[in-house]
Amino acid sequence: MADIPGIGFPGSPGVDRSRLPEAQVRPLQEPGSPYLYWPTPDGHASSSSSPAHRRAFADTTVMDTNELVRWIFEGMELPGIASDYHHLLQGGVRQLWARRRPAPDGLRFVETFAALDLTLIEAAPEAIAMDERDPSRGFSRLAAVETWMRLLETEGALRDAVAVGRRAQRFGEGYRSEELEGKAAALDAEGSAHV
Repeated sequence: MADIPGIGFPGSPGVDRSRLPEAQVRPLQEPGSPYLYWPTPDGHASSSSSPAHRRAFADTTVMDTNELVRWIFEGMELPGIASDYHHLLQGGVRQLWARRRPAPDGLRFVETFAALDLTLIEAAPEAIAMDERDPSRGFSRLAAVETWMRLLETEGALRDAVAVGRRAQRFGEGYRSEELEGKAAALDAEGSAHV
């Protein structure tokens, strides 16, 4: 993921990229074709699925929270394209949010992964474009960003939730919440009244 221009991703904490089995896999491209093909783990065939894509769409429901977080961090170190990393991060946020009651310690990574996802999307909007070649046709829903905003609002970080919504607005008006902006404005007014 660090190779995506404009993202400034410093790398995954605690992950030694050189120890990941598929970290050195490089895509193949047939002359004249815009599509990439990736060697499979056994090296005998090729697939349209990158190593990061395979991570993003693996069954992670059997992993505990620590395994899931490590799986995502390792996946961000594997070769792939922007949409692979988006699906990896969004799927991780979805899993961690679903586990918030039995495993609340995973909530801290909801914000981490959702923030990375939004930064990724801002740097590479084609990752969520309905048509990669024509982003003017619209974008897919940013479920991780919506979850992050919900978490921030629940924690009382209203201004932060509004700021995230404003960043996401470029991908659709559905991320702007007049109700949330009203709550933040009321909080600001209350704070200035006590000064």
